Amino acid sequence: MHNECTNLLAVGLLAALCFLGGCASTPNGDPGDPYEATNRKIYNFNDSIDRNFLQPVARGYVNVTPKPVRSGLTNFFDNVGSLNIIMNDLLQGKAGQFFSDSGRFVVNSTLGLGGLFDPAKEMGLEAHDEDLGQTFGVWGAGEGAYLNIPLAGPSSFRDAPGFVSAMLLNPLTYLNPIITVPLNVVNAVNLRANLLDASNIRDQAALDPYTFVREAYRQQREFKIYDGNPPGDEFDDYLEGEGDSAILKIY
Repeated sequence: MHNECTNLLAVGLLAALCFLGGCASTPNGDPGDPYEATNRKIYNFNDSIDRNFLQPVARGYVNVTPKPVRSGLTNFFDNVGSLNIIMNDLLQGKAGQFFSDSGRFVVNSTLGLGGLFDPAKEMGLEAHDEDLGQTFGVWGAGEGAYLNIPLAGPSSFRDAPGFVSAMLLNPLTYLNPIITVPLNVVNAVNLRANLLDASNIRDQAALDPYTFVREAYRQQREFKIYDGNPPGDEFDDYLEGEGDSAILKIY
């Protein structure tokens, strides 16, 4: 997810890795998901929190918050997450993206009033989405075992460290907790509100939501690592759109 509640994610990541590292795997039909029994429990835990808490709060937030305000908050949190993208542009050797994303950050942080507005888009500065897991993938690292992380959702041994790097490169991490905690709560609620329609798509499309999310996550990650041109012809066309990204950000 972009700009998650970073402190919660770090705790959730450590808890998940410690728990998974200490439990015996159960053989199943998918060798890429050796911890499926545990992953399903974590998925159900996340799903329960989402359905019973996050979704109702998000719906209430949408009802009382004008769309321009929600758009401004989305722009703001996307902007503070830009440093992580910029760093991974550099690590992947993508010079064009590096200058585009750096320019976006400077322009939106100044002319865009701290990122509330997106004048960089009007200037033709394209936004990108890079993270540490993609960087590892670009340099040849396999995804490793599939993971479901408490409060964060689908990941893998390759992608999980990206939560930590995103936290360390987010300027909000270094503010006083009195400021950081409320901002992260607002970010989580605003992000979930943006994904209300996507959750309906997932629920209607999947007989087994766990498997649906797992396979969509894997294919979406491959799609991103190869910048939209993954090898092979079996790649699902629907994953070339934005729907998969939205669905996966729910968990």
